[in-house]
Amino acid sequence: MNKEALVKTAYEVAKERYAEIGIDTEKVLNQLKDFHLSMHCWQADDVKGFEVQAGALSGGIQSTGNHPGAARNLEELRADILKAKSLVPGTHRLNLHEIYGDFQGKVVDRDEVTIDYFKSWIDWGKEHNTKLDFNSTSFSHPKSGNLSLSNPDKGIRDFWIEHTKRCREIANEIGKAQDNHCIMNIWVHDGCKDASVNHFMYRKLLKESLDEILAKKLPMMKDCLEGKVFGIGLESFTVGSHDFYTAYCSKNNVILTIDTGHYHPTESPADKVSAALQFIPELMLHVSRPVRWDSDHVTNMDDPTQELFFEIVRAGALDRVHYGLDYFDGSINRIGAYVIGSRAAQKCMLRAMLEPTATISKDEIAEKGAHVLANLEEQKAMPWSAVYDEFCVRNNVPVGYDFIKEIEDYEKAVTLKR
Repeated sequence: MNKEALVKTAYEVAKERYAEIGIDTEKVLNQLKDFHLSMHCWQADDVKGFEVQAGALSGGIQSTGNHPGAARNLEELRADILKAKSLVPGTHRLNLHEIYGDFQGKVVDRDEVTIDYFKSWIDWGKEHNTKLDFNSTSFSHPKSGNLSLSNPDKGIRDFWIEHTKRCREIANEIGKAQDNHCIMNIWVHDGCKDASVNHFMYRKLLKESLDEILAKKLPMMKDCLEGKVFGIGLESFTVGSHDFYTAYCSKNNVILTIDTGHYHPTESPADKVSAALQFIPELMLHVSRPVRWDSDHVTNMDDPTQELFFEIVRAGALDRVHYGLDYFDGSINRIGAYVIGSRAAQKCMLRAMLEPTATISKDEIAEKGAHVLANLEEQKAMPWSAVYDEFCVRNNVPVGYDFIKEIEDYEKAVTLKR
């Protein structure tokens, strides 16, 4: 029996097993088709971007590792992304940072950027059935320092305000061109290395900057704000903390970004979902794997990631959450990093969709605690992987381990020759 036949046989068994607990796997597979990840362009080149005047990565973040074959230009980056997408079932988006513009050898400062430098990206997205999302870029710039939108120096602050306004305009034009909202994330690294006394002032300036940036309503883009506990070299104080952005988004009806690497190690990002959605219209996820800190390891099916997707499905919030990846590991094959992380996120979502939540919920309300726990435990052994394999087959994507060989072949033929 060939592999496709084995997958089909296993799926039919899984279909029956899930039907016994009231789950229609065909319905779930159709739902999974509508789960669109926003894959992050910066995994392919270790967050360097393509500014002519680019310097070293800075601003509270760091990419580690020296695996050969990082993308060196737009052509290589786009080829790598297409290869990765070809190994992930379904249709997915691409998340761009401003520094990945098609600058064509021109020195374009951040406060000068326009949609002209992203028209080739729009054309590329249309050609490859890939919707685009966007990010302003406040790091890796001579005017970044420790403070950008919260900088007491009005000249520097105005520079970053102008940059972010222009990024919103670019996102809106992308949204128009693709006839689908472009999600634009704002993350600034602003903070203090050591003891400081001006916390209120910095946060007041950040609020005022955001008020000015977001004042203009743009119909084809959606704004989201991303907080953080700390950044490298900014360990003592973060201006855009989770409390700050949760309050700001709630008051101003703005999407909140939950980055799974941006919390204290014992804090649960999953628990934020049901709390935030009571007050905030939508959420954006940046899914990564923190190892002791915001180390941006490749997403895998660990307990925190699985619990995050369970919470989204249990909250009935599939249409209120946007899904992005955000890690940059230069220590391993970068295409492999894309594929492993993307497929892990998909598997977590699939498992959440396959949970008989309604049944478990009724038992919980009836105070049948043993039933609840038993159901949750039995779910861990259900044949969800057979359903995922079937999804891969239906999307003409390698099943199981098979994608590893394709990654190896691409490395030998392409990335190791760079």
